[in-house]
Amino acid sequence: MLEISKKAQEMPLSAVRKLVPFSDAAEKRGVKVYHLNIGQPDVFAPKEALNAVKQNTLNLVSYPHSAGNASYRAGLAKYYNSVGIDVTVSDMIVTTGGSEALIFAFMICLNQGDEVIVTEPFYTNYRAFARWADVTLKPVSSGIPMDFTLPPVSAFEKAITPKTKAILLCNPSNPTGYVYTKEELESLGALVKKHNLYLFADEVYRDFLYADKPFYSCMQLKGVEQNVVLIDSASKRYSLCGVRIGAIVSRNKDVMAAALRFAQSRLCSPAYGQIAAEGALNTPPEYFTGVRAEYRRRRDYMIGALNKIEGVHSPMPEGAFYTVTQFPVDDCDKFAQWLLESFEYEKQTVMIAPASGFYVTPGGGRNEARVAYVLKVEDLEKAMAILEIALKQYPGRTV
Repeated sequence: MLEISKKAQEMPLSAVRKLVPFSDAAEKRGVKVYHLNIGQPDVFAPKEALNAVKQNTLNLVSYPHSAGNASYRAGLAKYYNSVGIDVTVSDMIVTTGGSEALIFAFMICLNQGDEVIVTEPFYTNYRAFARWADVTLKPVSSGIPMDFTLPPVSAFEKAITPKTKAILLCNPSNPTGYVYTKEELESLGALVKKHNLYLFADEVYRDFLYADKPFYSCMQLKGVEQNVVLIDSASKRYSLCGVRIGAIVSRNKDVMAAALRFAQSRLCSPAYGQIAAEGALNTPPEYFTGVRAEYRRRRDYMIGALNKIEGVHSPMPEGAFYTVTQFPVDDCDKFAQWLLESFEYEKQTVMIAPASGFYVTPGGGRNEARVAYVLKVEDLEKAMAILEIALKQYPGRTV
């Protein structure tokens, strides 16, 4: 009998997508599902991106350069410079989404068996990327009682072993929405310098900020310019998730030379995706002002509504469009499946992402879920009302 590889057997299911069969089945039964499980923005992409694709005059869709179209990289460098990140075209390579950028970073900077310290909870797909690269995620836990602030440097120090080669940070955070302060990042930068570690900075939600304070990038840290590897993406910034265009950015020339070799091995990133992403660079500031205002309205409504439900608690996120919420249930994996499989209210239900998949610590996130405020307020109002009713009926309620 043929067998699949051990790596394939150990590849984790996505905590965000593993309940999709139950959602599909509910919708086939005629139940409307409010999808709060996935970070798929419903705001329109900027017309500058869409028109760039519609108006292109390509007669042949040939392979783009493995590092990315020269004109797009030049525009991307200009964008980074405009937000205080001093890089040149040679410091970046266009990737097939931010996911490929992080996979490249793992494969370039780490060897089999190395350890990466990650703040927990973390973006669930980091687990899969680590499995691809045969490296281990070593969690340093934050949590709702701490409002998901950066754990103390002493906790990171304690987690460091001879196998530790990097720290991975998502800022603003997916799944918590926390935005790390300049002071927090500087303390992490000092630790990276002290132990000569890589710092993988996933900053794909940089433009989704709701507090009156500037965003501070890990690329702005002093003294660790060779240590920082930036992971970026056009997906969320411009509501272009499907174009699959990201970037790996670093001032470390050895890292970028290796990244080009990896990029050549997979030939190129999507041609039309790059056209759309390059067009998006011309998006006027008013677009982002409107998008942030819309998401702030959604955030304010949903967090307020969640915290009014008996036994439910969510901190107030300052960025991205997610929150990790504590629910009065025995097990959020069971609750999330029950919502889709056994519950409906007026032919409607809600889909959430159980937080257990955002932890590697056994038992972590058992009564928590990531909830995304990616729907318009009118839909969120219905979803929160349904969720409150569901919690009253759920047989595993604990409060």
